[in-house]
Amino acid sequence: MKKIFLIVYIFSFQSYAQNYIYLKPERVFDGENIFSGKGVLIKNDKIEAIADFNIIEKTLPKNTQVIDLKGHTLLPGLIEGHSHLFLHPYNETKWDDQVTKESRSYRTARAVKHAEATLKAGFTTVRDLGTEGAEYDDVGLKKAINDGIILGPRMLIATKAIVATGSYGPKLSTDLDIIQGAEEADGVDNLAKVVRSQIGKGADLIKVYADYRWGLNGTAQPTFTLTELTHIVNITKTSGRPVVAHASTSEGMKNAILAGVETIEHGDNGTDEIWKLMVEKKVALCPTLAAGDATSQYKGWKKGKEPEPERLTEKRKSFSGALKAGVKICFGGDVGVFAHGDNARELEMMVDYGMSPMNALKSATSTNADVFHIEKEVGRIKSGLLADILVVEGDPTKSISDIRKVKLVLKDGVFVK
Repeated sequence: MKKIFLIVYIFSFQSYAQNYIYLKPERVFDGENIFSGKGVLIKNDKIEAIADFNIIEKTLPKNTQVIDLKGHTLLPGLIEGHSHLFLHPYNETKWDDQVTKESRSYRTARAVKHAEATLKAGFTTVRDLGTEGAEYDDVGLKKAINDGIILGPRMLIATKAIVATGSYGPKLSTDLDIIQGAEEADGVDNLAKVVRSQIGKGADLIKVYADYRWGLNGTAQPTFTLTELTHIVNITKTSGRPVVAHASTSEGMKNAILAGVETIEHGDNGTDEIWKLMVEKKVALCPTLAAGDATSQYKGWKKGKEPEPERLTEKRKSFSGALKAGVKICFGGDVGVFAHGDNARELEMMVDYGMSPMNALKSATSTNADVFHIEKEVGRIKSGLLADILVVEGDPTKSISDIRKVKLVLKDGVFVK
């Protein structure tokens, strides 16, 4: 008698519930314009819709979490364009001592707290422009955030950054072989190797110091030649990544712009010629106004009680020139020089230096998203983009300091504050 074996496969079908959140604020700043009477529907980690209240509410899915936010403004999660999560304010510990005396494990522990403070202040994305001697620890920090191990913003990282030999780093005894705070490289072959190495280790972009305070008597002077800078850009572009340049002198800025960098960081001594060139070459300026303001106070300037230092007066004029010329302005404060979580300080200074609150907010949202090539993910309140959202009391498009009155922060559709 034949035995018949019956094999039964049991398939289990599981339906996954969709998570909906409906935010009903007084007004919405979508990254470009301000609206009233519109709500935002979130489905899982994405923005499902932005529409008039009555339109959304007609087809609101069952079990939607509804949050009424009367008197509040909803914005895209802000994008910090110039951060150093591995630094903390220089009036707490000088830069030299942070680089040479604080262990990397200690600096990473601090960076974890800095990342959390940044996110809870409403900055859901940061472009972190160098670990300042903490090697490739930003790669691990970024992964820990992405894996949900720690709270923090999504990160675009530069890893070590690149400096010309002898131009950067703590100025201690010449007898000591010390950490430089960035990676030294020179010449076409060496630069190609260093760029490729940093990319291979996880850099999302390459940061180069086109000038620094290495001239006679500590004056700022160009570091790399135009040929070297152009080579850095060409090598980096083969990987589909951008190059950004620290540059404060007009010559350093000009070299970096002609080489093909995408943003100039600082730009203290820009001229009409430089601004015109930046507009022509479509290079954006990240002015870092708050850093100079902070360091001036660390040196003893009593803001609001004493005349503005000449350095800041010149910076104010320079920034005004860039605005008048139509240079695209990125938001980025060089935070780390001052406290993480206090990123809004740069927005307040941008307005104080001549930008409208609306344009300052555009810089911190849609403009940064476009310049940093992440416009298909974040930077606007738009259907299909990630649900990175900030809700504040008041109206920061009229009073920029209202951006500090944080009510809610969502990243990927999840409440973090």
